[in-house]
Amino acid sequence: MQAPPSASSAASAIAAPAAEFLTFTLGGEEYGVDILKVQEIRGYDTVTRMPGAPDFMKGVINLRGTIVPVIDLRLKLRLDDARYDAFTVMVILNVGQRIVGMVVDGVSDVVALDAGDVRPAPEFGGAIDTRFITGLGTRDQRMIILLDIEKLLSAADIGVLNEAVAQAA
Repeated sequence: MQAPPSASSAASAIAAPAAEFLTFTLGGEEYGVDILKVQEIRGYDTVTRMPGAPDFMKGVINLRGTIVPVIDLRLKLRLDDARYDAFTVMVILNVGQRIVGMVVDGVSDVVALDAGDVRPAPEFGGAIDTRFITGLGTRDQRMIILLDIEKLLSAADIGVLNEAVAQAA
């Protein structure tokens, strides 16, 4: 006996897993990272600046006994200079074997996106590096730029972060 079409389409919709993303703003754009990478969200706090660190690395914080490097995502993505205000947030992420703080303008919400809600990242022919963009999500007339945080932070960046943590320890 065959199931009615509506039941089989409902079953296939259930079988297609949705991915959840923490969405946040940088300037006028909305971005998202895999919610499974997020450890916590905190208000922006004072960081200890490390000498010789690149501009995008704001410094380090002591998070319950762990030295955590903090990067300003706006500067890392070469966007306009960041303004720090009451809405500025630090998202604590698990990136590989390292905990990293990421400063963003504000956190929006957690969004579940089905595979049909995500389009591939556009190609710009090498003019713009899009390797760290996993796709463009759409939800309620909103466009969300989905980031692969591990690809965004290059091996050289991780080396700088590790060096900063070693200096601070």
